[in-house]
Amino acid sequence: MAAASQPLPEGRYGRTADQRADRKLKIIGSVLGVGLLGVVGWIGYDYVGGQSVSAEVIKFKVVSAKAVEVHLEVRKDKGETGVCTLRALETGGDEVGRKDVRFEQRKGRIDELITVQTTSRATAVDLVGCKSV
Repeated sequence: MAAASQPLPEGRYGRTADQRADRKLKIIGSVLGVGLLGVVGWIGYDYVGGQSVSAEVIKFKVVSAKAVEVHLEVRKDKGETGVCTLRALETGGDEVGRKDVRFEQRKGRIDELITVQTTSRATAVDLVGCKSV
């Protein structure tokens, strides 16, 4: 004769250890999830709101074995002064030229052609970054 297994009466003995552990894990997971969302939101806000000078390389043209002409579009606050760093690269990815360009114009959007002198023929131009000064 085998005894039939019957569940415990509900509410009589309280929660089982598994139910208590599940509840704790849910609470810990919720707190960590909210914290992670807060950190990601703060980093995103700081990145977007913290950049008062930004730029984009529209196009570039190799004008000789020792120079590259870059069309750069800069966006900034009208009263802000900014510096953008450009670098010219050769086929292997080595840097063959670098130039810091200062923007003091009282405009919010600036289109400018910049010539970067190189030590050998460049095949690419990279915008390293911009910052306000």
